[in-house]
Amino acid sequence: MTLQVIYPDWPLQEKVCALTTTRLGGVSQSPYNEFNLALHVGDKDEHVLANRSLLCEQLALNREPCWLQQTHSNRVVDASFVKADNEQADASYTTSFDTICAVLTADCLPILLSDEQGYCVGVVHVGWRGLLAGVIQQTVAAMAASAKPKFAWLGPAIGPQKFEVGGDVHQPFAEQNANLEDAFTPKSAGKWNLDIYRAAKIVLAAADIINVYGGNYCTFTDRERFFSYRRSSRTGRMATLIWRK
Repeated sequence: MTLQVIYPDWPLQEKVCALTTTRLGGVSQSPYNEFNLALHVGDKDEHVLANRSLLCEQLALNREPCWLQQTHSNRVVDASFVKADNEQADASYTTSFDTICAVLTADCLPILLSDEQGYCVGVVHVGWRGLLAGVIQQTVAAMAASAKPKFAWLGPAIGPQKFEVGGDVHQPFAEQNANLEDAFTPKSAGKWNLDIYRAAKIVLAAADIINVYGGNYCTFTDRERFFSYRRSSRTGRMATLIWRK
């Protein structure tokens, strides 16, 4: 059984290891088929653990990734000090060679971050709540204490034509940052389409990260490769991983 993964199209391949898994290649059954890596979505634990074992085996990982309990917050942790899978956070980073940062997504945006030398690497889980709460800025600030990130890669997320939101989402963004209006397109009365890729780029640019890659996917429409919570609320999760070489 061979996993199918996506590698970032950024110029750091010689310095960091990074990828996003797809839904293809695992043992989970419908509606979590096939390569679900999340224990919290209703899939059988033995299937998830088998998939995680397969992930470690095929990627030749020397340890389990640092799995987080994601809560759509702005909390960031140093993955080198996370000892169990119950750490509540939505981003992690590390300067250690033996630590693998990870987030799980199924429409939310995974963002990889690194400085130009690959010394400090991190990953962020970005939904609209985390975006509004400043999870990207918090992660950049936490990493900058070791080495300021200069490169970002935007992994598979829901595309701008499928992410419909109401005024409860649009209004707080408009009030917080007028520049983020560029990420919203009016659709109908009280409805907008949110381009989470565009929103992330605006926030990253404000943090002086202009080397941004990726952002060419739509988890909702590409049902063969990706899980999508908006398409089917009972579904699995992909993982986005990063670690130092």
